[in-house]
Amino acid sequence: MALFAAVFAAVAGTALHRQYLALAGVELHWGPPAALLLLAALQLLLAGRYRSLIPTAVAGIGCYVLVGLLAAAGPGKQLILGDVPGNVWVYGIAVVTLVMLVVCRGFARRN
Repeated sequence: MALFAAVFAAVAGTALHRQYLALAGVELHWGPPAALLLLAALQLLLAGRYRSLIPTAVAGIGCYVLVGLLAAAGPGKQLILGDVPGNVWVYGIAVVTLVMLVVCRGFARRN
């Protein structure tokens, strides 16, 4: 289930991370925080369901690997560019995973 969540988060987050709202000529990128929130929600769901940190870690690592593969495609084929929204999405996965492992460790203790 954790690998399914990783694939879903990677695909949905990659599609979502480029979304923005243009206000007065300024682009407000709401996609990267939304994509990271989706990943965090899936990791919380896995930790609560399985009462273990392993599915949470597997989902985060799997998502990071899949997004890395999407970002490493050749020129003109990349789905994740090296700009601010792309970097927030890619590196935010690692940060969110570490934060969720700390937050969810209480689920593993309640066995």
